[in-house]
This record gives sequence, C-alpha cells and structure tokens, in this order.
Amino acid sequence: MPQLDTSTWLTMILSMFLTLFIIFQLKISKHNFYYSPELTTTKTPKQNTPWEMTWTKIYLPLSLPL
Repeated sequence: MPQLDTSTWLTMILSMFLTLFIIFQLKISKHNFYYSPELTTTKTPKQNTPWEMTWTKIYLPLSLPL
C-alpha cells in the first residue's frame, strides 16, 4: 500500500499564503480612503404648498365641547 508523499505540502501551503497576501495587498492598495471625513450639510429645496400660506385648524371629535 503506497504512502502519501507529504514532503511538498509545507512549500505549497507557504507559497499559497504568500500569493494570497500579495493578491489582497494589491486589491486593498487600489482603494481610495479618505483621511478626514467631514459632515456635509444637504439643503433640501423648499416646496411651496397651498396649506403653508393660510392658517388651518383641524377639529377632532374628542376636542369638541360637550
């Protein structure tokens, strides 16, 4: 019964880790990271609606006098 030759396993595993490390370093180096993120205020445009011009009052059934 032949035995499994494991003499090259260490070389293969180390070369795999080295290759993966290089690939991930190359992928990460292509990203642009912002050094100091700052909050930007977004201004929403004001919409003119008809109910903002006049005063309205809503009567609820529970707020009516008895």
